[in-house]
Amino acid sequence: MEYTKPPLTFSGLVDSIKEVDLEFARQAGRAVNISLTLRNWLIGMYVAEYELRGADRAGYGESLFSELAAKLAQQKVSGCRSRQLYTYRTFYRTYPQILRTVSAKFKELLPIIVEPSEKVRTPSAKLVLDPAKLLASLSFSHFELLIEIEDPLKRAFYEIESIKGNWSVRELKRQIATLYYERTGLSTDKKKLAELVRSGVEPAEPKLSVRDPYIFEFLGLKAKEVMGESHLEDALLDKLEDFLLELGHGFCFEARQKRILIGAKYCFVDLVFYHRILKCHVLIELKIDEFSHEHLGQLNTYVGWFKKNIMTKGDNPPVGILLCTAKDHAFVEYALADMNNKLFVSKYQLELPKKEEIEKFIREQIKEVQR
Repeated sequence: MEYTKPPLTFSGLVDSIKEVDLEFARQAGRAVNISLTLRNWLIGMYVAEYELRGADRAGYGESLFSELAAKLAQQKVSGCRSRQLYTYRTFYRTYPQILRTVSAKFKELLPIIVEPSEKVRTPSAKLVLDPAKLLASLSFSHFELLIEIEDPLKRAFYEIESIKGNWSVRELKRQIATLYYERTGLSTDKKKLAELVRSGVEPAEPKLSVRDPYIFEFLGLKAKEVMGESHLEDALLDKLEDFLLELGHGFCFEARQKRILIGAKYCFVDLVFYHRILKCHVLIELKIDEFSHEHLGQLNTYVGWFKKNIMTKGDNPPVGILLCTAKDHAFVEYALADMNNKLFVSKYQLELPKKEEIEKFIREQIKEVQR
């Protein structure tokens, strides 16, 4: 007797489409992450082999990474700053077993010397996980954290726990910082500790995480295309950009979702303007929740970075404007970073939109967007 499925209900239709979407999102995420990880590993292999056997390597010496990064930037090869090149080389040295996952069609991309030529920080054979399993389960951002762990046993522990618990990158970072490995070693009830940890972890998102700068650089996406956190935020930023430009007052639009690198972390400034009259950058951050000191601290960090890295002779210190919204509330806070010049502050008060003006505008836009 042939089995036939019962007719779909509307809720069944919704569930079926959701399951299809999730499954193909998982497949896309895995495919992109594996390709990106292999790409970075191969770059690391090339750099390591050149350092050892490059025909003209003596001519570069310690400047190799900076000169290579500059040349690759000219060739529009993304994700190859000098710091990243160091990371790729370390990744290759730490995970030489990934060589076994390079498929036949990519063998031609390998340098002539394909066996690791240096002593690498690898655990014993008993602790080495199947490299195909590692690649399928962990993103390159996971590997970035793992290669910082020098103890092979400790690194293997976090590899296993990340895979078993489906940890996000943030969760892996948190567990390393809270010494999960060390606590496990000291614990008299290791099983109980593991259960407690796993009950409170942040799982990895099955969909492709386009917020990862490595991912969207690799795919050739622009920050504006991928950085919106929600439809509400996107809509408000679109309106806010137009609103400030219509005000006149000297606003010149410069960037949306401006990506900046602070230390080893990428950050994104929602809107960046240059003000012709104030002669300074105006950074705007929009948060679709209540005001918090964390929001202000984040904006202050961006303002400080702009002051040190972007501000030029003749510019006044940059200004940060923090906009925090909620359904029935709009709160505006201006962060004045080192604005000690009284004359400039007076001009600032005249030229920038009044708090009440922006507050009214945001209230109106939230009502419009949520209709």
